[in-house]
Amino acid sequence: MDDNCIFCKIINGDIPSYTVYEDDVVKAFLDISQGTPGHTLVIPKKHVPDLFAYDADLAAQVFSRIPKIARAVKAANPAIKGMNVVNNNGEVAYQSVFHSHFHLIPRYTSDDDFKMIFKDNSGNYNDEKYKEIQQSIIDQMKED
Repeated sequence: MDDNCIFCKIINGDIPSYTVYEDDVVKAFLDISQGTPGHTLVIPKKHVPDLFAYDADLAAQVFSRIPKIARAVKAANPAIKGMNVVNNNGEVAYQSVFHSHFHLIPRYTSDDDFKMIFKDNSGNYNDEKYKEIQQSIIDQMKED
């Protein structure tokens, strides 16, 4: 645990939360901002700053719980038509709390005030550039 981490304080009960699920590995609670109604955060109880700090065991434990929680959020409101699952890693990627967390953001309509934009940059790439990026990633793959 990190004494300066707001999510660690929530796990410890020092800060109240609207918990929807909790076990020995994760805690899931309503995001106070409620980007859309039902917006839920899933956090590991072990303090890890971001996805890059996970080992295979922690990843398996945390990720295996996300579908169950997501199904419960969706089932709680028949108006939910879909869901974005978002995980930001690093300040440049919009991470604002440096305790790993996953946003479950219910989607009601295409006009529910939540947007993600994926710009198409494919015109800037050719086969050679794709293969260069591909190989640089492959070269960094390591066994856990």
